[in-house]
Amino acid sequence: MQHASSSVPEGGSSGAIPDHDNALEDNVLHASLREHVRLLGDSLGHTIADDLGTEFVDQIEKIRALAKQGRKDASARAELIDYLRTLPESRMLPVTRAFNQFLNLANLAEQHYRGRFRRVEDYRPGTQPRLDDLLERLSQAGHDGETLIERIASMRIELVMTAHPTEVVRRTLIRKYDAINNCLGELSGSEEYPERMEQLQGRLNELVSQAWHTSEIRAERPTPVDEARWGLAVIEQSLWQAVPTFYRELDQLLLARVGRRLPLEAAPIRFASWMGGDRDGNPNVTSAVTREVLLLERHRAAESFRRDVEQLRLELSMWKATPELIELAGGPCPEPYRKVLSDLEQRLAATRDKAQMIWEGHGWSGERPTVDTREALQAPLEACYHSLMACGLDMIANGALLDTLRRVACFGTTMTRLDIRQESTRHTQVFEELTRYLGVGNYAEWDESARREFLLRELNSPRPLIPAQWPCSDDVREVLDTFGVIGSEYSEALGSYVISMAGQASDVLAVALLMKAVGGRVSLPISPLFETLDDLDRAGHVINDLLSMSEYRALIDARQEVMIGYSDSAKDAGQLAAAWAQYRAQERLVEVCHGHGVTLTLFHGRGGTVGRGGGPAHAAILSQPPGSVQGSLRVTEQGEMIRFKFGQPRIAVRSMEIYLSAVLEATLLPPITPKQAWREEMDHLASRAHQVYSGIVREDPAFVPYFRAVTPETALAGLPLGSRPAKRRATGGVETLRAIPWIFAWTQTRLMLPAWLGSDAAFAERSESEQGMARLREMMNEWPFFGTFLDMLEMLLAKADADINAYYEERLIEDEASRALGTSLRERLQGLEKTLLHIREQEHLLEHAPMIRQAVDIRNPYIDPLHGLQAELLYRSREHGGDISADLQRALMVTMAGISAGLRNTG
Repeated sequence: MQHASSSVPEGGSSGAIPDHDNALEDNVLHASLREHVRLLGDSLGHTIADDLGTEFVDQIEKIRALAKQGRKDASARAELIDYLRTLPESRMLPVTRAFNQFLNLANLAEQHYRGRFRRVEDYRPGTQPRLDDLLERLSQAGHDGETLIERIASMRIELVMTAHPTEVVRRTLIRKYDAINNCLGELSGSEEYPERMEQLQGRLNELVSQAWHTSEIRAERPTPVDEARWGLAVIEQSLWQAVPTFYRELDQLLLARVGRRLPLEAAPIRFASWMGGDRDGNPNVTSAVTREVLLLERHRAAESFRRDVEQLRLELSMWKATPELIELAGGPCPEPYRKVLSDLEQRLAATRDKAQMIWEGHGWSGERPTVDTREALQAPLEACYHSLMACGLDMIANGALLDTLRRVACFGTTMTRLDIRQESTRHTQVFEELTRYLGVGNYAEWDESARREFLLRELNSPRPLIPAQWPCSDDVREVLDTFGVIGSEYSEALGSYVISMAGQASDVLAVALLMKAVGGRVSLPISPLFETLDDLDRAGHVINDLLSMSEYRALIDARQEVMIGYSDSAKDAGQLAAAWAQYRAQERLVEVCHGHGVTLTLFHGRGGTVGRGGGPAHAAILSQPPGSVQGSLRVTEQGEMIRFKFGQPRIAVRSMEIYLSAVLEATLLPPITPKQAWREEMDHLASRAHQVYSGIVREDPAFVPYFRAVTPETALAGLPLGSRPAKRRATGGVETLRAIPWIFAWTQTRLMLPAWLGSDAAFAERSESEQGMARLREMMNEWPFFGTFLDMLEMLLAKADADINAYYEERLIEDEASRALGTSLRERLQGLEKTLLHIREQEHLLEHAPMIRQAVDIRNPYIDPLHGLQAELLYRSREHGGDISADLQRALMVTMAGISAGLRNTG
């Protein structure tokens, strides 16, 4: 960053980006990215200088220079720490804000670069998956064009947006960053227009100034409805444009190869949401909230399509039409398309108004016709399309009208399908109270066999199960009211009913019975979520039991969805043991469902970080067991990953292409079945890793005190990130902590413990022998599952930093047992890095991914001061029993946000 009086040396840079030392090479990071980071850094420097003076900017530059030098020289790092400790309290907040803002702007520049140059996933060079290349490979493998179109058209890929507390950037800032991104795009095409360039530069400076003068921390936690609004904003501001663009490009590929487009009703990629439907451990999500979110989605969808139809009405002024279209228009008229579209526009306006009035509690008269289903929206548009095609107006039909039809197929009348998620124990509570009230026993005390017998008998019974005037508890009434909301909606507005902590067949039957008893005419797919290591190991057995029951089979239309939990299983057992348990569970589920003649859809509950199953989507999908991806896939997109993957139209198009390519490839060119020797090796590695992980996390008495002392876990609860509490229960230890804050806390101190602990011992011991090393390398090179695991482990280790963790410990811990544990953990981390480099036959981490290596290196001089300040602020807060000034409290929260932005990982 530079102050206003500085100038950038020709061919050099401002202090905003360290390219003086050739950190960025043109053959690694495109020059446009370097220029945009420099541009944004300079603009931020000028803004800060105008606000706080050039002396303050010089101070920031000194801190950055010390941090940069501290990466090479321990004395410079010590000087940096001393300097940060002596900062006046009045400086701590603006310093943290300056570094946080730069990291957000650097991320923005990188996102713009990736969208422009189609570099969405690039962990390894040459692995940028492209659909046209895949279609060529599939053609060479003997798959004809008609088969490919049928496969793509029948795909069921659903990306489920969730509002876990991972998005640390305020929505108001995201809007400003989106506007900055648009400015960067216009600047790239205005080099020959100096006046326009000057205008855009002024606008860019204005937006950066707006961002600087906006608080980066919310004043209060968002509500579930706020989160739903945020998810809908991503659709309206990015995906609304990206979806038809994606299908236009896909159609062009198919036209070139097969000579026809996808069918109009085809929607291989759709979007669902948990925002306003995920009540697992979140008391803020109630039946009233779910109803409100459904109304919100219907309102926003109706208005978005109304605007589309209004524009079509203005454009489709043609008079040539088929008899069918003329009849739909009400008889001969000069402009039949406009008549049909005008009627539809009015019905969409009524739909919007109906949702608004019900929201406001005014009711709805029902006098004006509305559009309540996808079919009702699609039919008049399809009629216009077929008429235009029949009249030889193909170019017009396949323009804006086709774009709207693609949106209808993807978004329907509610933008997303809303999933409902609830914990299994809440359903148990319903039946416990009900059976006691009816005098037939206590459901909670029954064994699994007795529960099944009761549930199946009631599923077959025609009589009402729940008494009309049943005086149940408030908790039970809330569960019943949720099923009432399900029963009052059109089924296409809703997705799946996800049961967290599912462990038995009765957990699924209980939901099926409640859906019948309260939900009435609507029956949703029921998706048991297997999360813990034990649950994953039993998943195949549970689903086999269910599918063996004729009463259950009659409810599911030969389709079964199962959700695999990545977060809690990794927290429960360690990353390596969890990954292998997830793989084995999927294999068994594929086998069971195939044996019963049932189509399986696996729902992957992945997070953004490696410790929660995160990583490049293409590699993740292709590393699944063969047969587990048969044109059908659901996967969560969480927190900041929604913005990174779908927040900008070009990136969203590329992300959808990656998902389509990966699912198509996994379906038609599935990965190899692992050799028995590999399976035995993984059994051994996972067992050893689990043993070490559990021995430290669950059995070492120093671990919990160390975790609480060295990480900002206790301060995290004060960061108003999401609507869910940080813990499932208000009391209890680390075991009650959600997986997201568990990962978040370790990431803040750069130890990254959840993603690697246990793997260190397993790999080190196995690689000691020549035979063991040969087996590990064979698996790495030939088995996508294992190779991808090592890829993600390497990327994680590149972001870890033992020295930073050691400083937190030095500043925050005095207990010798805790310090000894910390020393041991860092030794394990450093040992794992050496082991991994040995297995991969590399000198340095990320040798094969220089762009990611450079991205990490560039951000470190801006992240390191935030670590130093965070440790100091935690120390001061604890010294004063948490009683620190509002500015220092805010500064602490900004350090969390800035570190998250710099590492591109929260949870």
